[in-house]
Amino acid sequence: MSKQVFINLAVKDLQKSMDFYTALGFTNNTQFSDDTGKCMVWSENIFVMLLTHKKFMSFTTKSIADTKTNIAGLFSLSLDSIDEVHNMMSNGLNAGGIEPNEMRDYGFMQQRTIEDFDGHTWEIFYMDISKFPTENPNT
Repeated sequence: MSKQVFINLAVKDLQKSMDFYTALGFTNNTQFSDDTGKCMVWSENIFVMLLTHKKFMSFTTKSIADTKTNIAGLFSLSLDSIDEVHNMMSNGLNAGGIEPNEMRDYGFMQQRTIEDFDGHTWEIFYMDISKFPTENPNT
């Protein structure tokens, strides 16, 4: 079996969150979804589990972080072009997400940030590795 990544996120409104992630381009795997959690598929091996607070708490003894005011993690998604980045962002913003800062351009990579309804932060980026600096400017 190939290795897989499951990112588990506590969400307040399961349907609203599922609609947001669908707008970003995720699909729902109904086999692993129910009234307490939705399995959202990014790729063959990467999944985001949207879990109600009650369901999320069944996996931990720690409190759920308030990600509207505190950062608990940065999640990044790479896309094949800057146009795809802009399209995904437009879809996410139209679905109710917020863009907390302006696009950043590092020369070899352009990156935009979107937050979902619960404040979970996603970095959406396109990287052209052929433009990656080969020399360290600090040496």
